[in-house]
Amino acid sequence: MNTKTAPELDQLPRTRFADLPTAIERMDKLEAALSAELERPVPELWVKRDDQTGLAFGGNKTRKLEFLIADAVAQGARCVITAGAAQSNHCRQTAAAAVKVGLDCHLVLVGQKPEKSNGNLLLDELLGAKVHWCTREERPALMESLNKQLEEAGENPYLIPVGGSNEIGSVGYVVAMQEMMGKLGVFGERPTHIVFPTGSGGTQVGLVVGAKLCGYEGKIIGVNVSKGSGEGPTFEEQMAEIALKTAKRIGSEDTFTADDFIVNQNYLGVGYGVVTDAEREAISLLAKTEGLFVCPVYTGRAMAGLLDMVRSGELTADDKVVFWHTGGGPALFAYRDELNV
Repeated sequence: MNTKTAPELDQLPRTRFADLPTAIERMDKLEAALSAELERPVPELWVKRDDQTGLAFGGNKTRKLEFLIADAVAQGARCVITAGAAQSNHCRQTAAAAVKVGLDCHLVLVGQKPEKSNGNLLLDELLGAKVHWCTREERPALMESLNKQLEEAGENPYLIPVGGSNEIGSVGYVVAMQEMMGKLGVFGERPTHIVFPTGSGGTQVGLVVGAKLCGYEGKIIGVNVSKGSGEGPTFEEQMAEIALKTAKRIGSEDTFTADDFIVNQNYLGVGYGVVTDAEREAISLLAKTEGLFVCPVYTGRAMAGLLDMVRSGELTADDKVVFWHTGGGPALFAYRDELNV
């Protein structure tokens, strides 16, 4: 493995919240079920258990927050501000990380306050986060005004972008990729594919930057859960820009373009957070074969995509596939009616 060095990586501020390394497990029961259904051999299927990172029921954002919260503390912040959907996994983990270091946490959530809180929102409230509700269109202005109010109050707020997806948070997944490449003996040989949900892009950026450092040449496939086509830079172009900043931050000379990012757009369904039969089947099948839970919004959609790629023959018996489980289990409790159970 042609591993390069990133001289600044070990020098960056980091507050350790996560239980690492996370486990890598073979999903042999899922393989058997798919092979029986299709009456042919299927790829080796593995799962990287970042649902078990430990902080507030775990998830991928914990890795990013180790670097983001450390940067906030280094800058003398007294509170953090971030944003997301009402059932944001990122917001739940941010609130918990803030508690761990003694910072106040302000969450700007899209939607209306429900009569009864459940899922991630219930956990946000238990963690003492201050929740501010708005529409998606109002969110940028509300974050700006909230930041100004807190600055004037002497709170020195630290803004964390949606999903923690900037060059600071993405470092968490550069480290994660190094972690997995250090465990290649688990697989016997390196995986041909890594599949995971991609939403705000920071996880995919970190994996791609980390892959170049580690000399990993397999396919890193983000299953898009939220971003449709629109005006301005493409999702891939946005990630390339963050990747360049991430590489610079860790002292790497690697360069990146949109072509470095594989984003599968085939499973957006009817929109972000709208549960379809594909997510329902993925959630049920994984639970009943592997005893694993995936969420309706991110990991359920990505697993639905992986299942389709196996069934269609895009992933073959010659492949060795890692599903990078980014967490989200608490959201299941807010989607009971949509899951039809």
